[in-house]
Amino acid sequence: MPTNWSPKLIATINFKGGVGKTTVTWCMADTLALFPNQKVLMFDLDAQMSLTQAIALNEDSGRLEDRFGKWYETSVQRKKTIFDAIEAFTRPRANFDFPIGFDVIYQISDQLHFVPSVEDLYWLELEVFDRESMRDFIRRLIGKITNSPRMPRYDYVLFDCPPSFTLLSYSVLTCADLVLIPVNPDFFASRGTSLILNSLKMRIEPHPLPKIGVFMNKTKTFGRDQTTGRWRPTNESAFYIREVGRVCSEASKRENIEARFFDSFIRERVGIKRAITGGGVPADLVPDFRTLWQECRELLSQ
Repeated sequence: MPTNWSPKLIATINFKGGVGKTTVTWCMADTLALFPNQKVLMFDLDAQMSLTQAIALNEDSGRLEDRFGKWYETSVQRKKTIFDAIEAFTRPRANFDFPIGFDVIYQISDQLHFVPSVEDLYWLELEVFDRESMRDFIRRLIGKITNSPRMPRYDYVLFDCPPSFTLLSYSVLTCADLVLIPVNPDFFASRGTSLILNSLKMRIEPHPLPKIGVFMNKTKTFGRDQTTGRWRPTNESAFYIREVGRVCSEASKRENIEARFFDSFIRERVGIKRAITGGGVPADLVPDFRTLWQECRELLSQ
């Protein structure tokens, strides 16, 4: 394995609840893992454990799926969780001694792997750790994973970040290649987007901001355009799309940041929340996420 290999790091964030952040993270990871010869690693960094619980929960029985449940219990007992890694990293005057293997990383499928959350991450939200001591944690952890001879060469690493700015969010944002911000078409769309774009730069300075991609999620549509074949947003959704686009353009100029509002959007679907427990992206939404990924890839390549 080449030691200079570096996967692309993509963080999904929004400090407003209910925007579909967790579902988007899962659907993007699942979409990327469907491409041939791609290896994807996904992190749940939220103390609420929404992504972890969704993956673990068997929708039919309402119980933890046996394979994941047994693996998770063993991981906790052996102190091989993400929180144990943080404790090893922040230990005073100690090397980052935390061997990486499949007791830390769960294999959902051959191409999609997962680092689950634990309730102990709640203590990070109380900031019992020092800000500067946490800064390089994610960078160092990804370096350990990348350079481990036991681990595959991941092409992409996706992070479902907490819905607030924590020390772990700080650690992710200081090394991410791309930040994805899903926005809902509602009254708070433009105001919330302006707030998060303005606060991101302030919160991670003096570190440079990563590239930022903002897109509309849960977009109401009313059919396809006969000329282009694209789905058409309702008048209400179109209004908020214009408003968020304007906010991104103004923030980019004012704050001197690279924030792009994507043309692509994810349509509203009642069953999309079952994408995780149901096994994957709903077939009719696969084109939406593939189109979104094309814009992400273009931004990453610039």
